[in-house]
Amino acid sequence: MINAGMAERSSALESQWSCKYERCTFFVRLTPHGAQEVGHIESIHTAPIKNPMKYLPTILYFSLQNRASRRNLKSLRRFLAALSALTVFYSVVFHFLMAWEGRQHSWITGLYWTLTVMSTLGFGDITFHSDVGRAFSIIVLLSGTIFMLILLPFTFIQFFYAPWIEAQQAALAPRELPEKIAGHVVLTRYGPVEAALIRRLVQYGYLYVIVVADLAEALRLRDLDLEVALGELDDLQTYKNIRLEQAALLAATHSDISNTNIVFTAREAAPRVPIVATCTDHDSIDNLEMAGCDRVLQLSEMLGKAMARRVTGGDAKAHVVGDFDGLLIAEASAAGTPLVDRTLREIGLRQHANINVVGTWERGRFTIAGPDTLISATTILVLAGTRKQLDDYDALFCIYRESDEPVVVLGGGRVGRAVAQGLADQEFDYRVVEKVPGRVADSERLVHGDAADIEILQQAGLMKTPAVVVTTHDDDMNVYLTLYCRRLRPDVQIISRATVERNISTLYRAGADFVLSYASMGANEIFNSLERTDLFLVAEGLDVFTMEVPRSLSGKTLQQADIRTTTGCSVIAIEGDGGLEVNPPPDAKLSIRAKLVLIGGADSQDRFIRQFVRR
Repeated sequence: MINAGMAERSSALESQWSCKYERCTFFVRLTPHGAQEVGHIESIHTAPIKNPMKYLPTILYFSLQNRASRRNLKSLRRFLAALSALTVFYSVVFHFLMAWEGRQHSWITGLYWTLTVMSTLGFGDITFHSDVGRAFSIIVLLSGTIFMLILLPFTFIQFFYAPWIEAQQAALAPRELPEKIAGHVVLTRYGPVEAALIRRLVQYGYLYVIVVADLAEALRLRDLDLEVALGELDDLQTYKNIRLEQAALLAATHSDISNTNIVFTAREAAPRVPIVATCTDHDSIDNLEMAGCDRVLQLSEMLGKAMARRVTGGDAKAHVVGDFDGLLIAEASAAGTPLVDRTLREIGLRQHANINVVGTWERGRFTIAGPDTLISATTILVLAGTRKQLDDYDALFCIYRESDEPVVVLGGGRVGRAVAQGLADQEFDYRVVEKVPGRVADSERLVHGDAADIEILQQAGLMKTPAVVVTTHDDDMNVYLTLYCRRLRPDVQIISRATVERNISTLYRAGADFVLSYASMGANEIFNSLERTDLFLVAEGLDVFTMEVPRSLSGKTLQQADIRTTTGCSVIAIEGDGGLEVNPPPDAKLSIRAKLVLIGGADSQDRFIRQFVRR
């Protein structure tokens, strides 16, 4: 949600930073009434070094801070001292041998001859006539070849040039952020959840920084155009250097033990900054909260409960998948009901139940609903309304039930067990297929074996079940099982899990009806922890979000604004002075003080911001 708080932070940043480097971030002032371009913000880290001499003090500083570099410089000095002594010795011998042959040369000429021979530039103007002199020339030539052509380049590269390059790279990964930076989000690692979160932060105008302890990893992330700061996560000074006390949020997403240390250290550095942490073990929640964490997220359990809510259970009732301040988002299967092969105009749900069909799912493809949307046997309706409106819908369609067979859950890990608990809460029967003994406590609902074995699937009831939930942590296995189940049961509902976002489209092509991403869900939950920000993940690629009415839409009706046609988003509620108006009519007038509740994908949100907010 774009709000005044964000505008205040952005306004502050505008006066603090100026664009002095090549790598800049486009900056738009976000206000309660819209947004306008006000310039650019300096990137958190500077542009690549083009003139090393300009950064000589910084590079020398990094070189001298490293004990190995200081030791290498001492070795280099010793080598150069030995080479200088050898050169002087040869020059002196040259002087006496030339005098022995009856010729006189200056000491400068002796040094010139020595360096010419040692560097193998060749003989010419000065040569010895005696065998003793020629033998001495051979010795100087061979030692010069070893010292100047072999040892000197190797020593220079090993002891000076390589540390110099390393120091240049270290100077590119800052350990400290500008003093006046504020409102930024601090991340403690980079993974699938953080990648999805960063896209949200950039979309809504938040600055961020990833704190990394390893220089090589920091440079790798920097090459990906990510904002990075170098520092140890268990060091109090690190959080002072990145101005944590002025940040909007800290997200700790390591292991439970590491997160406890991070939270405890960060809380000491910034007593009032909101801190969000993820955890795997339920017992870690108390420890993290005692360490100073404001919100602890068990993403595996949250993902499992969300997947369980997607199961229609073989009936036509509306199944709530999200509660948005009294506005319920629900899904209902059209299979086996009079809705099949009819358009929404012919059905007239708005007249019968005052319910709004905001869109439809067709095997993983979401479409904004319109009067001419045709309902098929595989259609899942996405409904938005109050509890009473959904009850009115259920009163019309509760008599239609296709199956009482158990739901099949493939995988008994943390997510699988959370799915099973979610199904039990909804009073659905289920069977869990798991090959690791002891993972699933309820032996009556456990089918022990490999989910890739057709006999095990048949034993679990795949051929009769109304829904299959694929929950393993391996995306390759999830694609395999989704494709396998879809071939065995073309009519079954399949809900699948994705760990990496790039596999989402693959799972949909394999036959999944719904895909929920661990990364997207985690990113949304952390993003919602930012002050006064609301974003609800309906399914992968579909969100319910709020926007304050832009100035460009103030005074217009919904019909005049034409938001659905222009952006692909659908307005499902308006929150004004009189409260939340669910399913507003086309002639509802938009007020500058109101908020819009919309549903749409990431591209639709971007189009809304570009079309109405940044005008």
